[in-house]
Amino acid sequence: MGVEAVPQPRARSRLAIPPLALDLLFYVGCLVYAVVSAVSSEFYGFRVWGGFAAIGYGLAAAHTVWLWTQPRRPGFRHSRRLGLAAIFVFAMLVPLAVLVVRRLTGVDWLITPYSWSAQPEVWVIERSARLLLRHGTPYVDVLSLGRPPVVNDYTPYGPVMALFGLPRALFGGSPVADALTDARLVFALTACVCACVTLRLMGRPRVPVRALQLAVACPLTALTWSVAGPDLAIVGLLLVAGALAARDRPVASAIVLAAVVSAKLIVAPAAVVLAVLTFTRLGGRALARFAGTLLVAGVVLTMPVLLVDPGAFVEHVIRFPAGLGVVTSPAASPLPGHLIASAGAVGKAVSFVLLGSAAVAIMGWLVRRPPVTGSDAMLRTAVGLGAFTLLTPATRYGYLVYPLVLLGAMLCFRRAEGRDTIGSTTTSSSRG
Repeated sequence: MGVEAVPQPRARSRLAIPPLALDLLFYVGCLVYAVVSAVSSEFYGFRVWGGFAAIGYGLAAAHTVWLWTQPRRPGFRHSRRLGLAAIFVFAMLVPLAVLVVRRLTGVDWLITPYSWSAQPEVWVIERSARLLLRHGTPYVDVLSLGRPPVVNDYTPYGPVMALFGLPRALFGGSPVADALTDARLVFALTACVCACVTLRLMGRPRVPVRALQLAVACPLTALTWSVAGPDLAIVGLLLVAGALAARDRPVASAIVLAAVVSAKLIVAPAAVVLAVLTFTRLGGRALARFAGTLLVAGVVLTMPVLLVDPGAFVEHVIRFPAGLGVVTSPAASPLPGHLIASAGAVGKAVSFVLLGSAAVAIMGWLVRRPPVTGSDAMLRTAVGLGAFTLLTPATRYGYLVYPLVLLGAMLCFRRAEGRDTIGSTTTSSSRG
């Protein structure tokens, strides 16, 4: 008796978009973003980045068109990764180097965005490290400055964030030392190390091109890398925590996650996702170890600074980001939450209702379909942080780098998990 042929999904394959077409669409979109930044941004760093990034995205788009006309051949010249390499050089390495050197002219603290070689968070974090060394807290009492406080007097981060400014605080002072200890270099190095650690924990899978486009080549990532950087270091540490949880190491995951939350409170929702992942994979005892370690590590990292000046801590870390500080937070990107809240008291109430509804929906998703793998956890964390960024009344569009990087990481986790599944199936078959 013959074997019945399995019908192939031909209609679906006809509708599939070729990878090169998606690549070209992505690079052209990025090119437009870079050109607009170079021409119209009020920030000097954005304009410099846009000029160099346009070269990288333009080369990537041109290489994609060339690949479309060539037969498929081996070699890096015929690889889709060559365009990504051009982006890494011209949209990340070159503008970062130029802006780090340009910053030595000393115009950062002027109220002139058109002269800033680094975004204010870079100076603020470096200053917070100096304050931490001198006074035991990175936060100043904004009511005792002897003048009306301004936005840049605030340090809206947790105590751990000040550690990224320590190299400059300890070793800066000369032009060469200041350039080498620029906090952006510390952020970039941390992000790269975290990416390598995450890939090693996953078993060193080959990173998909689409993952690199989402996590690295995207303009939000490349621009953040060049002009700021703290969000890349934080999301890198978050990836390490997720990889550790997916490899059934809940205590180590909780320690890293405590450092992440103690640096930037907005990523706290990730703790819920990783807690559910730990419970799903290992059970209640592992969840208790995870939660206990997270709590203890968080107290150890935060309490010494909190005890030095509780009022300043609350003003900087909680009241200011929430829009309740002495100075209003300037985080007001035109995202849905801010646009709705700008309609007045009713609009603000609606935005908070939408934010709460999104939180309830995501919690329901976690309960009904709890994450079992690292890719599941990355997807749910990306959706949670993306919803938070879009619906919070006071937010920045730059925070969208979190869901983008996490979605790229999800593709990497998925590839590693697929390889593990194939490997375990092959081993079982051979044993049978």
